[in-house]
Amino acid sequence: MTNSRRFWVTGASNGLGLALVERMLEQGHRVAASGKDDEVLDALSARYGSQLLRLPWQLHDEQQAVAACQQICHAWCSLNGLVINAGTSDYLADDVPDSELIEAIVTSNQVAAEHCVSHALPLLAKGDSPQVMAVFNRYSALQLYAPTQVTAGWNNTPQWMREQRKALAAHGVQLTVVGPQSLKTPVTPAQAIPEEWTPQSAAEELLLRWPQREPELVLETLDLSSLWPLRP
Repeated sequence: MTNSRRFWVTGASNGLGLALVERMLEQGHRVAASGKDDEVLDALSARYGSQLLRLPWQLHDEQQAVAACQQICHAWCSLNGLVINAGTSDYLADDVPDSELIEAIVTSNQVAAEHCVSHALPLLAKGDSPQVMAVFNRYSALQLYAPTQVTAGWNNTPQWMREQRKALAAHGVQLTVVGPQSLKTPVTPAQAIPEEWTPQSAAEELLLRWPQREPELVLETLDLSSLWPLRP
């Protein structure tokens, strides 16, 4: 990507989300970041000024998602890209027990994704070559409830995103779903071998692939906690 564009990145507190924000800013794009208050984001704000827009981050709360989109609208009027980084534990309460951790990650990320897509769509529809990239890890991509059930939007967030593809396309918005290979809905017959991705190398690769507007990409990593820390 060479021309300056306008992006909204969720889950930008750390890991992959933060690396995407940093790389986009380096490339000259304007970036809206939904992430917790953090020294790194503070430093980026000081360095890049109005090029970086800090937004509410608890996007499972619909009012915060609405407020985030209102800020983007007031600042830029439109969006070229929305990156839903559905792999962090930003939305989890501190007292969530480990036994409920995975379900909480899946459900909170799905609610946040629904709010973001719904309220960002008018902004994306006004953008040039708009695109949504939804990025999942092996936890946020899990199917809830009985594994023998058919994969559907109500029990699997990547599938919910895929079910939005037609509605997004009607507004000219391309959808790219990025996640681990699924045995139920395989993206490619080739074996996906986990690699030693760092947040920076994964961010670089995703941004290189962005202009290709591919519907599905496979991302398998050896170190899950590097890209998506599971606890704040």
